[in-house]
This record gives sequence, structure tokens and C-alpha cells, in this order.
Amino acid sequence: MLFAHGFGCDQHAWERLIPAFSSDYKLVLFDYVGSGKADSSAYNSLKYGSLDGYAQDLTDICQALQIQNAVFVGHSVSCMIGALVSIAHPSFFQQLIFIGPSPCYLNKLGYTGGFEPEDLDALFELMDDDYIVWAKAMAPSIMGSKNTLSLGEELGDSFCAMDPAIAKSFARVTFLSDNRADLPAIVRKNLTLQCSEDMIAPLEVGNYIHENTPNSTLVILKATGHCPHMSAPQETIDAMKFFLQ
Repeated sequence: MLFAHGFGCDQHAWERLIPAFSSDYKLVLFDYVGSGKADSSAYNSLKYGSLDGYAQDLTDICQALQIQNAVFVGHSVSCMIGALVSIAHPSFFQQLIFIGPSPCYLNKLGYTGGFEPEDLDALFELMDDDYIVWAKAMAPSIMGSKNTLSLGEELGDSFCAMDPAIAKSFARVTFLSDNRADLPAIVRKNLTLQCSEDMIAPLEVGNYIHENTPNSTLVILKATGHCPHMSAPQETIDAMKFFLQ
């Protein structure tokens, strides 16, 4: 079982899920470049100017560890990164679990992504002005107002630990990506875990993925916010295990 963290996080974001699966699976966790303990000097703006660069890193990990028929578990932007890898290398993953996925964050004609262009312009401007202030202010909202303040602070600390220059670039790559056309090419059985309230990926996004992806299962969690693996780990674990069984 391979876990891929979302923007602004690192592999420690999965610590509440690890005990539930460690006895049944060999677990693989990693940090994207610029996150956690990954080597920031490996960052290349050209390579990581699209999600393809991050997908290549995930591919390299799978090839180095000779991963076959694994369970992929991705959060947020990593869902589409994992989807891209599964399309290019179907043998890597037997099942895909997407937590809070979004193939496109912008509202488009006939599609609700949750953000207007001016929303993202304002977000990027705030990040450029003072990334740390942005991180501390946004983390509680991303975690969800119904969740505890300590969880928001934990997410904020994770944001602040990321290399600011890489974080700002990764944010642009994430929020400006559009992988809707890739969804029909996903051939592996997949699960989308959608929170009942999520400022990053609204309910319409989960429904869109379910309707446009083959072999898709959609579960609407009672959990709120964008990080149910942190805020509602047991509900997330139960949904994952039911899908895997």
C-alpha cells in the first residue's frame, strides 16, 4: 500500500491510518521534493512545472521498489498524480483510493471546481506576499471549521515546514491543473472519499469523478474539511477497508 500526501503535507499526515493497515500490507510512504525530509536541492522548476514531474517521481519510486498490484492511497493533488501513473503503468496499482480528489479546481462551463480565476489570483497573491502568514491563516479553513483548532495548527505547521519557493510553485501547478480528460482512462477499480463539506473539493467534484471514471465507487463521508485522514481517521479507515474487502 503506497501513500502519497497532498500539497503542503508530508508522509507524517498518514500516521493516524498506518496502524490500521500495517499488519496486512507492506506500507510505502515518501515525501515529495520540497516537503518533509526530501532534498529540496533536487527541485527543478522545469520538471515540476506540471504534475507530470511529480508523477515521474512516483513512477521512479514504484520502479525502484518493484511495486506491482499495490493499493494506491492519495490525498488531494496526489490523487491525480497517482491516476496519471496508473494510466501510464497499469501494473503498479491494482486499486486506487482517492481522498479529497479534484481533477480541476477552477469552475468551467458545465463544471463546478469550486474556484473562480480571481479566487486563485488572490490566493497566489497572498502566498507571494507572505507565505507563512498565508499558511497559518488558511490551514484551519482547509482543515474545516468544524474540526479542532489543534488540527488546523498541525496542518499550518506542516505548510510552514515546506520550502516556501517550492510550495508557491506547487500551489500554482496544483490549482491550475486540469485532468478531467484523464479520468476515463483510469482502468483500475477506484474509490473516491468525498467529505460532506470541503472548501477545496466541493460535492460536485466527487460526483463528477464518479460519473466520469470507470470502475468508480463514491463514498460521501460525514467528515468535514479537506483532510479526513487526519480529522476523521476511523471513518476513513472503515471506508477504505470496506472498499478493499
